[in-house]
Amino acid sequence: MLRHFTSLFRFSPVRICSAILFLSSPAFTADLSQPDPEENPNSALMLNLEGTGTDPEAIDLFSLPKLQGSHTIISDVRDKQGTWVHQHAYIAWFQDRYWAMWSDGPGVPKRGATPAQHRNLVPGHDQPGTRVSYATSEDGITWSKPDDLSGPPRKEGFGWIARGYWIRDDEMLALATHFNAPGYEGEGLSLEAFHWNKEAKKWEPHGTVRDDSMNNFPPKKLPSGEWMMSRRDHVRQVTTMVGGVKSFDDWAIQPMASYGGKQKPEEPYWYVLPDGKNLVGLLRDNSGSKRLLRAFSTDNGKSWSEMVTTNFPDAKSKFFALRTSRGYYALVSNTNPKRRDPLTLAISPDGLVYTHLFFLVGNRHIDYPHMIEHDGALLIAFSGAKQTMEVMKVSLDEIDTRLRPRHK
Repeated sequence: MLRHFTSLFRFSPVRICSAILFLSSPAFTADLSQPDPEENPNSALMLNLEGTGTDPEAIDLFSLPKLQGSHTIISDVRDKQGTWVHQHAYIAWFQDRYWAMWSDGPGVPKRGATPAQHRNLVPGHDQPGTRVSYATSEDGITWSKPDDLSGPPRKEGFGWIARGYWIRDDEMLALATHFNAPGYEGEGLSLEAFHWNKEAKKWEPHGTVRDDSMNNFPPKKLPSGEWMMSRRDHVRQVTTMVGGVKSFDDWAIQPMASYGGKQKPEEPYWYVLPDGKNLVGLLRDNSGSKRLLRAFSTDNGKSWSEMVTTNFPDAKSKFFALRTSRGYYALVSNTNPKRRDPLTLAISPDGLVYTHLFFLVGNRHIDYPHMIEHDGALLIAFSGAKQTMEVMKVSLDEIDTRLRPRHK
């Protein structure tokens, strides 16, 4: 299948092979030979662009080729002047419509700021009283009025964090973490599910998926046929949850990473490589590396290779990736190490090395994206300054056109 779409790509050779690269900020040494989950899992190579090669410091992010698409705002609380937050965007396609969900709750304005200044500040999130809201759309552009999904937190001082939609056995479950606010660390953490009552046209509690757990994205199928999703517990240790076949709450916990030391892995994500068996695990690094972390699994997530700091730049923010129906992988993230601006889309033919980078939207604070493919397009949901829920729709044909070599 790979040979059917590699003609779309114009590759530049890896400029440094089995050598040492010195990145200016922060400094570290890296092996940039070709990565392989079995033969070379310790390679740091994840980015190799035409023009700038493997050096992320050489990228002019605001001069990247810009992808054209439709854009809309689902919900907007900027009129509350920084006292309310929209964060943690998720999107799905189910029963002939798009479903969006997000965390919706009180914010913490910057100290000392006047009400007039709050509009230009990014408020805090994950506060007590936070709920999960949702909206639907038939075309991804025109959305219903936002409505309540989770209801109020079950305990005083707690809140809800949106965790995505899980389509399982022709049923869609909405996942949300119930947490002891502020922040998710602390006793009482649990991952809960809600189901849609068609007659009442509302979401209702479905049960606990797993105690002491917060996923990053909803479960996906492993090559083994089991479901798997990443998990963080109340002390921020990163593991995976495997199961979900017998029932929605049947899971086994498997180790993935430890939060501590030089690397501080957060918000983990994984996907299957084109060989149909090996996995890539990607993680945000809350230390000072300002690069994505990567590990590999060759046994359906039971064990992972040592976590490596890659040469893919990151603003210490959430990201998301998927393999498109055209064969290539798309990764949406904040690739500016200095701030969460702009939002970019990286493309990889093999899921290992990303060879193209495009500008999506920017010149403002924008973060925490999620993405699906449906009807020949990518639908990308994200938050603007933690006060808007927005969606951008980009045709795969638009991406393909940008990937094809230009012939003189």
